[in-house]
Amino acid sequence: MQGCAYIDDRYVAPEDAKISIFDWGFLHSDATYDVAHVWQGRFFRLSDHVDRFFASMDRLRLNPGKTRDEVRAVMHECVRRAGLRDAYVEVLCTRGMPAPGSRDPRSCTNRFMAFAIPFVWIADPAKQARGIDLIVSDVQRIAAASVDPRIKNYHWLDMVTALFQAYERGGETVVLVDAAGDITEGPGFNVFALVDGTLVTPAAGVLEGISRRTVIELARAHGIPVREASLPVADLKRADEVFLSSTGGGVIGISRVDGVPVAGRASGAFGPVTLQLQQAYWGLHEDPRYVETVDYS
Repeated sequence: MQGCAYIDDRYVAPEDAKISIFDWGFLHSDATYDVAHVWQGRFFRLSDHVDRFFASMDRLRLNPGKTRDEVRAVMHECVRRAGLRDAYVEVLCTRGMPAPGSRDPRSCTNRFMAFAIPFVWIADPAKQARGIDLIVSDVQRIAAASVDPRIKNYHWLDMVTALFQAYERGGETVVLVDAAGDITEGPGFNVFALVDGTLVTPAAGVLEGISRRTVIELARAHGIPVREASLPVADLKRADEVFLSSTGGGVIGISRVDGVPVAGRASGAFGPVTLQLQQAYWGLHEDPRYVETVDYS
């Protein structure tokens, strides 16, 4: 596999990056992570991703044994060593292993790891061009009172269950609901819907994605009304436009919701707000305020 990983203070090939089966990150999903991307040799919003990573670790009482600057340096070095111009770059911190015979998380030595691999798309460019078929699952997202969704985590069994449901119904990806039956998020993305002239994205029960933040900022800068609020399933289905936001693809248009074309459009015919925000999102990748160039020398 092309790429580079960092584990136990060493840079190794991705296939050599291994953890013990006794690490609580594996046994208990006791870990947090974050993902940034590199596009055409430049990190996008790296500071925001590093800040969120450290905020997640603080909430989970994890200590990576690295400063913010050291984490950034590791991410840059993984990309440099891999020689990737377009990359998916993940940092993670696991609880590690406890003292022998202990179940006390305070006895664990936390572990920091990172890797860079070729860019990973939520939907590849061909799929993005025709739009995605989104299924609304009746599977409920894990309650925010149980696992704080603002902490990027690996608790994905609800999403995996919902994905199988989507595939069985002929869809390509899925969005989950909360206990009230309102829209939350999907595996690796946030959801936006243009409802009665206002762009709405779920306010609660979701990871506050960096791409989500970018879309909200861009919408406001372009004079598009945007609101963080509850999003009933009925509003999603009657929306004039629906799209996803993700580090793995930016702004991704939805063609169908539960098999019904969004606003009656043909596949690949997206509304003006989706197209405007797609263009603006990728345009930010040329803005020096948002990018950091990787030194490949």
